[in-house]
Amino acid sequence: MGITMTEAAATRVTAFLKKRGKGVGLRLGVRTSGCSGLAYMLEFVDAPQESDQVFEDRGIKVYVDPKSLIYLDGTELDYAKEGLSEGFKFHNPNVKNSCGCGESFVT
Repeated sequence: MGITMTEAAATRVTAFLKKRGKGVGLRLGVRTSGCSGLAYMLEFVDAPQESDQVFEDRGIKVYVDPKSLIYLDGTELDYAKEGLSEGFKFHNPNVKNSCGCGESFVT
């Protein structure tokens, strides 16, 4: 299945990479955290790791480590503004439950 992103997310990532002046893409991963167990991680990639799985969508390379991929396969990354808040949103078909604050999830 892989990792995909909306046009809004791709536009935002492109703008961030341009502003940074370096980087080859975006790393998407998970870490143990929060009240439900797992939390998303996003960071820029300057040098990919050998074990990374690489997905490309809308001209953006998304790097995912093999341990995170089992939780993230099929995820679509979106970017939205809602009122005064804005940020990345994850549409992950593997999520069975998430905490009330939206910081963590369970698969």
